[in-house]
Amino acid sequence: MISTIPRDPGGAEESALSPELLVRLHDRMLLSRCLEERLIRMNKQGDGFFWVGGPGEEALNTALGLLVHKGQGPAFDYLHLHYRSTATLLAMGAEPIDTLRQMKNTATDPYSAGRNFCNHYSVRKWNVAPVSSPIEVQFSMAIGTAIAQRRTGGTGITVVQGGDAGTAEGDFSSCLVWCSRPSFELPCLMIIANNRWGISTPASEMHAERNIADRGAPFGIKSAVVDGNDAESCYRALEKAMDYVRHERRPFLLEAMVSRLYGHSSASGANFVPDEPDCLVLFEKKLEERRILTRTAMDELRAKYTQQLLEASKRVREEPQPRGEEIWKHVFAEKDVVREGLGPRAVTRNGTH
Repeated sequence: MISTIPRDPGGAEESALSPELLVRLHDRMLLSRCLEERLIRMNKQGDGFFWVGGPGEEALNTALGLLVHKGQGPAFDYLHLHYRSTATLLAMGAEPIDTLRQMKNTATDPYSAGRNFCNHYSVRKWNVAPVSSPIEVQFSMAIGTAIAQRRTGGTGITVVQGGDAGTAEGDFSSCLVWCSRPSFELPCLMIIANNRWGISTPASEMHAERNIADRGAPFGIKSAVVDGNDAESCYRALEKAMDYVRHERRPFLLEAMVSRLYGHSSASGANFVPDEPDCLVLFEKKLEERRILTRTAMDELRAKYTQQLLEASKRVREEPQPRGEEIWKHVFAEKDVVREGLGPRAVTRNGTH
């Protein structure tokens, strides 16, 4: 996480990332991959109803999590993510066991109290808006926080992320329109993680344009395309795009070409796809060639995280499920209740507290 970004990155595209940053990128990418693999195992073992995640997007999402200015309120960055953004949350400091809790739908799940699918994050203290299962609706929501940030000023920006198939939805077009209105441009970074698939429909049957990023041109929105399987390129591209939005207070459209390593979700089997480029494998090869990390060290770290997550899943298996009488809790909006020692509580179905 960074609190400020230089006004002029000055050749950020060519500058080498420090070994310390590269090691940090690898650590969070690897943890995210191990976590997703554990989630898939949990789902196949009956410890979760559904899996949908982001193996193949770790390079992009880890870089985003390390660059975001996290905090609460319009002075900080708002995040409207999708259900493949686990690496972003881990890079921001989220605990892996909490993701396992959401997979198991335990009452201890801090994101939805056991009421939502895995990887559907919601962290108010970090401006992470609730992840939604209906695709691309987050692009309509992002307009609101971007307007708030335009009015309040400062350097906080809105970041919204979705997949390539979802750009066919009207919410994406609405975001382009609202963010680019003359004399009322919004500080919004739109990120499209293009894995070239919409569940089972290939992009070649859906998109006539060469790149989704090209759609920004008619609206006067600057755009770029980045290799989403290259961790260093992702970091530099995000740093440059976020700097532009943060200081120019105008929108930017970034398209990252990523892989989908375990299919769409558990609905399609969640089996490994061997012919897709793997951002983690490619990054580890670079780190080994540059002698930043050894193969042995990386293998030991993977074994460590795999074991830790296995033990965590055993803990989660013993944690309580939501109780039936609490079905209406966290459904209605909360009210401020002036009651000593209690504070705000959820309103129940009949309106009592």
